Amino acid sequence: MTRNEAQLFEPFRLGDLALPNRIVMGPLTRNRATHGTDAPNDLTALYYAQRASAGLIITEATQISQQGQGYAWTPGIYTPEQVKHWKSVTDAVHKANGRIFVQLWHVGRVSHTSLQANGAAPVAPSAIIAKTKTFTEAGFAPTSMPRALEASEITGIVADYVQAATNAQKAGFDGIEIHAANGYLIDQFLKDGSNHRTDDYGGSIENRARFGLEVTNAILKVYPKTRVGIRLSPVSPANDAVDSDPASLFGYFVSELSRRGLAYIHVIEGTTGGARDVSPFDYLSMRKSFGGAYIGNNGYSRQMAIDSVTNGAADLIAFGRDYIANPDLVERLRANAPIAASVQATWYGGGAEGYTDYPAMAQKAAVEPVS
Repeated sequence: MTRNEAQLFEPFRLGDLALPNRIVMGPLTRNRATHGTDAPNDLTALYYAQRASAGLIITEATQISQQGQGYAWTPGIYTPEQVKHWKSVTDAVHKANGRIFVQLWHVGRVSHTSLQANGAAPVAPSAIIAKTKTFTEAGFAPTSMPRALEASEITGIVADYVQAATNAQKAGFDGIEIHAANGYLIDQFLKDGSNHRTDDYGGSIENRARFGLEVTNAILKVYPKTRVGIRLSPVSPANDAVDSDPASLFGYFVSELSRRGLAYIHVIEGTTGGARDVSPFDYLSMRKSFGGAYIGNNGYSRQMAIDSVTNGAADLIAFGRDYIANPDLVERLRANAPIAASVQATWYGGGAEGYTDYPAMAQKAAVEPVS
């Protein structure tokens, strides 16, 4: 292994947390929470423990309240049952010498009335329907028409984030990632395509950033800044949230996050799960303007990851879908071994198949017949 290749696998200090390598397991929605409680379960614990060799695991997006849910069978962290089972997950990861942050999530308008209490309309900055689909117990369906949040309701949602962060501490998480990407609630407030408000939370960039910064400030009262990161998607059109001037918007937002001393920004470069060149954006300039670590994300190959870390474009690299079928992804990347392909039909929902039954290289070699 060359010196450049080795850098990706060297230890990295993220705030006050020592990571054994610079590879991050990115958040992956798998829709396998227990039906009826939306709590993680024994399979969830095994799934994350299998992947504990990552420098850092960021969990699947985890709703802070029932109102924050947008897809069937995604886990929450707002009931005692959910917290108890997340504790089993963090215990399993820590026993396997891993480190794990929970990604806190409110989907906003990317939801369906069947997932909301009493069939209520989803909430959003503005009453603008998202031109996208969500996943209900009956299958994929168009999102429901949202209602605009009253200004007086926003404090309550911030309080839900605080409670979720408090619950994350009880569950033993090493830190928090705030989900402010992919067209969900914080991103909806940030971007002018989804935020048409005329009050203190709309209009100017400073106003549109207000909600995300209030959430950040509140969580920093629960977790130390060295254990809090945030996920951003400056130009991704995911879930129909777009902005007319992302450079100015995220220039301001990231400068404010830097002032607060967050551990990292986790940036989706380009279209979420798609083209990296969807729209011009100076990620390197944003990376340099932020005082903490930069996690690059979106379609990274082994060589891209090595190059990005070597040339200083990123401190850490997040891999998403490659982690589905490769629980030992760090080892495979280190050895430059083949990356197994996952079966798309088992990505969302179901049980162990396509979730915890993908073998590590050593396991695969043990069961292959000798020719």
